[in-house]
Amino acid sequence: MTRVLVVEDDPQLVRALVINMQARKYGVDAAPDGATALRIAAARQPDVVMLDLGLPDMDGVDVIKALRGWTRVPILVLSARQASDEKVVALDAGADDYVTKPFSMDELMARLRAAVRRSEDTPLAPETTLVETDEFTIDLRAKKVARGGRDVRLTPTEWHLLEILVTSPGRLVTQKYLLQEVWGVSQSSKTNYLRVYMAQLRRKLEADPSHPRYLITEPGMGYRFEG
Repeated sequence: MTRVLVVEDDPQLVRALVINMQARKYGVDAAPDGATALRIAAARQPDVVMLDLGLPDMDGVDVIKALRGWTRVPILVLSARQASDEKVVALDAGADDYVTKPFSMDELMARLRAAVRRSEDTPLAPETTLVETDEFTIDLRAKKVARGGRDVRLTPTEWHLLEILVTSPGRLVTQKYLLQEVWGVSQSSKTNYLRVYMAQLRRKLEADPSHPRYLITEPGMGYRFEG
C-alpha cells in the first residue's frame, strides 16, 4: 500500500484528503505542523508527502529542506501562494510538484498518481551511460548524441543542459538551477539564455520542435526530460 503523509493545519481539508485517498486505497498519515511532519516522516517512511507551505510552526519550505537532507521521497506542495517566485522557491528547495489552492480533487489525485509513478520509475544509476528514446540516443560517457544513425553535433552548453535534464528523468529542473549550473548565474533576467539553447536542442533532437515530446517546458518554472 502506498503511504501518503499529509502536512496541513486545516482540519476540514485534511478530512477531505484522507477520505478521498483512503477511498483510492492509499494509506494516510496526517500532521498539523512541520515538527510533527518531520517526526512522522522519519518514523513511517511515507511514499509521498503532501505539504502545505503555510504551517503554524515553520515555513513549509524549511520542511522540504529538512526532508531533502535525508530522503528523496516525492513532495507535492499544496499552497494558496500563487506567485511564480513562491513556486520556484519551493521547487528549488526540493519539491517535485506544486498545486495551487483551491484545487479540484480529481486534479490532485492525478498529480499524486504521477508522483507515485515517477518514484517507482528506476532512476538512472550512476553506471548508466546510455539513454535511448525513439528519436535519439545519448551516450553519457562518450558525450555523444546520435539521431537516425548519425551523430548530432552539440555545443558544450547544449550538452551540459541536456546532460542535466536526462540524468533527472521526469523531474522538473528549475530555471534557477539550470542557470546556476550552466552559466553560473541565477538572475531571472537571464532566462532568455535557456529559451535560446532549449530551442536549439529541440531543433536538433525533436521530430516536431514546436510540439516537443522529450524536452518539455514548465512555463515560468523550468524544464523536464520525459524519456
